[in-house]
Amino acid sequence: MKSQHFYSRGLALLGVMILAGCTTKTSAPVSSSGSKPVDVATVVKQKMPASVKDRNGWARDIASAFASQKLEPTEENVCSVLAVAAQESNYQSDPQVPGLGKIAWQEIDRRAGKMHIPAFLVHTALLIKSPNGQSYSERLDKVKTEKQLSAIFDDFIGMVPLGQKLFGNLNPVHTGGPMQVSIAFAEQHTRGYPWEMSGTVRQEVFSRRGGIWFGTYHLLNYPVNYTQPLYRFADFNAGWYASRNAAFQNAVSKASGVKLVLDGDVVRYDTDEPGKTELAVRRLAGKLAMSDSEIHRALKKGDTLAFEETDLYHGVYRLAEARAGKALPREMLPGITLESPKITRNLTTAWFAKRVDERRAACMKR
Repeated sequence: MKSQHFYSRGLALLGVMILAGCTTKTSAPVSSSGSKPVDVATVVKQKMPASVKDRNGWARDIASAFASQKLEPTEENVCSVLAVAAQESNYQSDPQVPGLGKIAWQEIDRRAGKMHIPAFLVHTALLIKSPNGQSYSERLDKVKTEKQLSAIFDDFIGMVPLGQKLFGNLNPVHTGGPMQVSIAFAEQHTRGYPWEMSGTVRQEVFSRRGGIWFGTYHLLNYPVNYTQPLYRFADFNAGWYASRNAAFQNAVSKASGVKLVLDGDVVRYDTDEPGKTELAVRRLAGKLAMSDSEIHRALKKGDTLAFEETDLYHGVYRLAEARAGKALPREMLPGITLESPKITRNLTTAWFAKRVDERRAACMKR
């Protein structure tokens, strides 16, 4: 259940229009030692509910994702993909979001207010006729899916010279497709994509094959030392290695005495300024015999498996376990509350991971 965000910069740009007139990571294939290989397409057709439309098409697309990404074709891996697709979309390539038009308008107005742009100016701008003859306002009133909502803003952005090139990242829809994969993630991991794209990566994500391929990549195509799939599902929601990093933050907290939010964010990637976890680790610098710069460089590896081989990782656990008097976990569900205009309940990453894992287990029993 990925969050959908509306960027403030997009509204700022919108206000200007009104007044003016309008790096790929590589990873080893997933290993499932002890599990025998299966025929992916056959297992998909066996495991998917009979009510799913075009089960053969789903089977073909999932099998292509496994083959092109060189993922180990085990029943557990196949059921993991199916479990995420069932949770995120109930096996729909472009699932409908109840009340999406109202949600979109509320979020647009909220963002406009935050940017001190009068709501009537925003609404006036959206009365402009779009390429299909309807106004953007009319299309927003009728929007049913994120694909449609994304297309509305793509059209609007396209009205500006070089708009797609310059302002494409301002599209408010950030996830899409049957696995609700991050569009930004997909744009960074196109290497090995087996089909020729007729449009943008964003548009490809909203197709069944694209949504499955990029979603499968995000779920399975990175090496981990987790003991069970539950933690991959949490990572799918919170980011690669979030479950391992949450456990590391727990160790940092034990060793330093600093209370931390166990969200899996061990370092700030958008700046070299230290975050709360890094500041807590710096308190241990003397005991770790590491400088602040060495600590920072090690934490920068927090989105890779290599982080587990650093002196920092081993040193923190050594200190934390000595203080706790027992072994500490190397994996932990991140403590993140999900936030999105689409979410009306109090949901968390842990809830998401457990719900998907229940679906995976049920799939394997079928």
